[in-house]
Amino acid sequence: MGEVKLRDVIDVKKVEEILQNFSDVTGLGAIIATPDGESITKPSNFTEHCLLVRDTLHGKKGCFRSDAELGRLSLQKGGVAISLCHCEIIDLAAPLLVDGKCWGYVLCGQVFLSPPTEEMVKRAIDRAKNFGIAPEVYLEKFLKIKVVPQDYIIAAGNMLQIIASYLIELGLNKLMQEKLLEETKRRSEYENIIKSLELKTLQSQVNPHFLFNTLNTAARLAYLENAPRTAEIIYSLASLLRYSLRNLDQLVALKEEISYLKHYLHIQEIRYKDHIKSQIDVPTEIENVLLPVMSLQPIVENAIIHGLEEKEEGGVINIKAYQKDETIFIEVKDNGVGIDKKMLEVIKNDIEKGKGHTTALGLQNVDRRIKMYFGKEYGLEIRSEKGNGTLVVLKIPIIKKEVGKYNEIQSNDL
Repeated sequence: MGEVKLRDVIDVKKVEEILQNFSDVTGLGAIIATPDGESITKPSNFTEHCLLVRDTLHGKKGCFRSDAELGRLSLQKGGVAISLCHCEIIDLAAPLLVDGKCWGYVLCGQVFLSPPTEEMVKRAIDRAKNFGIAPEVYLEKFLKIKVVPQDYIIAAGNMLQIIASYLIELGLNKLMQEKLLEETKRRSEYENIIKSLELKTLQSQVNPHFLFNTLNTAARLAYLENAPRTAEIIYSLASLLRYSLRNLDQLVALKEEISYLKHYLHIQEIRYKDHIKSQIDVPTEIENVLLPVMSLQPIVENAIIHGLEEKEEGGVINIKAYQKDETIFIEVKDNGVGIDKKMLEVIKNDIEKGKGHTTALGLQNVDRRIKMYFGKEYGLEIRSEKGNGTLVVLKIPIIKKEVGKYNEIQSNDL
């Protein structure tokens, strides 16, 4: 495989769709560029002023130069950087870093933090002449640029950086899976590697659609509030992303899995407002038992999408863990719309035989991994009745985490 570039690892059309939705919600212009400032995506919601400037040869060169300089500044800072462009407009850049490599930059803004002064207006008239644009036309577009608080643009930029970096991570995973598949065919290790690749696909369970719904929520909160809840949801999403990108071949303590699940549910409860509520009951004496990473989130996601989302009055998800003899049972119960008898049999059969029915795919992956680790007597059991909710029971043996043997994610690492 030759040098992999940004265009090779992202779906440009999908990213442009996400950027357009981002711009519609936030009112900010947005674009993704390579490390040298070349635009990868079409301009999203650019101001009339910036489109006018970029339509001139001198202005376009200045815009590309400003984008590249701001991108390099954000890389030096290791995060979000804000600066004035060559037209004295506020832009924001954040580096797209994956495994220590900078793949490019996400840029957004084209706003003022305060109304332009008389001196700025005079300089704007001089710039118009330099660009070859009629001063009155240029000034009209310049003064139409909106004024926003600095906290607002920083919060929006942070969220856009998280989304774009996550999409790059998924693209790299896909490329690596394709490369591994070719190598395993040549070495006659097809079956074992395929199982490994199937496990990796679970990292895509928190998909870009869900992430953008979260971005919608965060952007609206940033617009309506003075940002405390926005910081809260950004924190939860960052924690969720870091956890979901962990090595799926490892075991984690139940309390780590519950901590991750709380972040996921926190975001969903904000998104759905009062439509969805959750309750978690895990006794401290069993919180160190081990299970495969990301075993609970696919079950809870299924409960939300297929159980509570369709229920007009909403409902509750109960997560309960308990010990019986030498076995741990973890129940995920919802009071949603339930599953009719015929569909339930199809789902159970798909889980048992390892088929890929859309509704059962996440459950199938969880069940398979539990059986691979602990044996065929463990795994998932699903019970449901149309109109009376669904219960999924996860069954694992008692294997407890030894202090110091496994690295545990602490809240200050997220």
